[in-house]
Amino acid sequence: MSDRKRRRQPGGRNRKIASRKGEIKKYQPFIERKIPYQEILNIDELEIIENNADILLEEIGIEFRDFPSALELFKEEGADIDGERVRFPRGLCRKIINSNAPKEYIQHARNPNNNVIIGGPRTVLVPAYGSPFVRDLDEGRRYATIEDFKNFVKLAYMSPHLHHSGGTICEPVDIPVNKRHFDMVYSHIKYSDKPFMGSVTHPDRAQDTVDMAKLVFGEDFLNENTVLTSLINANSPMTFDATMLGSAKVYAENNQATMISPFILAGAMSPVTIAGTVTQILAEALAGIAYVQLVRPGAPVIFGTFASAVSMQSGAPTFGTPEPGHVMTIAGALARRLGVPFRSGGGLCASKIPDAQAAYESANTLQASALAGVNFMLHTAGWLEGGLSMGYEKFIMDADQAGMLAVMLQGVDMSENGQAMDAFKEIGPGGHYLGANHTQANFETAFYRSSLADNNSFEQWEKEGSFDCAKRANLKWKSMLQDYEPPSLDPAIDEALIEFITKRKSEFEDRDY
Repeated sequence: MSDRKRRRQPGGRNRKIASRKGEIKKYQPFIERKIPYQEILNIDELEIIENNADILLEEIGIEFRDFPSALELFKEEGADIDGERVRFPRGLCRKIINSNAPKEYIQHARNPNNNVIIGGPRTVLVPAYGSPFVRDLDEGRRYATIEDFKNFVKLAYMSPHLHHSGGTICEPVDIPVNKRHFDMVYSHIKYSDKPFMGSVTHPDRAQDTVDMAKLVFGEDFLNENTVLTSLINANSPMTFDATMLGSAKVYAENNQATMISPFILAGAMSPVTIAGTVTQILAEALAGIAYVQLVRPGAPVIFGTFASAVSMQSGAPTFGTPEPGHVMTIAGALARRLGVPFRSGGGLCASKIPDAQAAYESANTLQASALAGVNFMLHTAGWLEGGLSMGYEKFIMDADQAGMLAVMLQGVDMSENGQAMDAFKEIGPGGHYLGANHTQANFETAFYRSSLADNNSFEQWEKEGSFDCAKRANLKWKSMLQDYEPPSLDPAIDEALIEFITKRKSEFEDRDY
């Protein structure tokens, strides 16, 4: 596909509408961080974690199950292979990573204006991922469909605060398991022009994703550039399975990015302590990232983690508590020391509905993620019920909070205008600043203006219907979908995608696995 065609993507009427409403001034495809990282361990303490992870890798090892080619790669590098367990000489994984893995990379979008830089002092905010159910105020909790999937892609595309289209935003259960990846990837391409994630539920599905991306961007472009960032979970504790390894191999061979993410519920899948959990996370991430670099040196990769705690009373996962925040902060520091981008965090909660529990737990996790230095914040918007549900109202509420994160990470304006000395000289003692020239020049951009919060008087709020935040979010997502207009897509590319999907789906029977 030519550069001319690839760049012929308008922003869409929805952004003009949003701008007129004062919701955005200028869309930014990612956040440029201007404040320091939060650090809770000193260098000596981080080195203890790193040393313990090396001991785990060397003495206990990581299992790479049902994937002999991974064992061969590590054997060639001098690792000890015992069945499917790999024990790594001290420092081997770090050496492989430091010699090859990029510190940051560009993920190209269909619209180049939406390209994101992943790594360094930047944050990319991404919708939630993987829910089999959806929820809204009108219909309650129900199984997700492809129509729901399309709706969330459209909402993410329209949001000025989300930078990425995401991946499996919800599971469209009305399509067979072994074929739904075609419809999901196509929806990301058709209904958005932001970057997106690929399928990882089978290596063949990863390859289908790559082949579809080639139809959009061109095979030569993919060989030299990254257009997909996809999630590869470790099967914690200390195990990688063939599905994840095979998918990671497909993406790495094609120069596409992977997030190597230990998925941990501390107390069940790792020790109950913060230091022990982070040690395991680091060991698993080191082994997985090293594998990707052996498949293709220089393939983009992200140090990922999803860490929560389990209730010691019920065994159920909990969210928004202090300990996972500490785990995330330490893991972020370890990723920066390793020299690769970091993924974690999001609007995580255990609440079943968009209530006060959902708000508190999500806000705690979102702010901890931002302060920890997360580069790729998966699950930023929509997460309910420990990830089992994707909430329409919750999506809108979280996206609003995401806008606040961007302002927080931009830090303090210390320019001449930011110092506001002209305002002091103009107003003097006893005056007020509402009519000051400085105020008039800056009022549109001075403070974050939520498109969702109600700041009116009680009387005005009551007169307008006494709506709570969830009800206002309900009205907003419906209004957004009503205003939605798709970004342009070259008809020849669209036709080629549909032809590819039709042909591939005809080649095998429907299955529910």
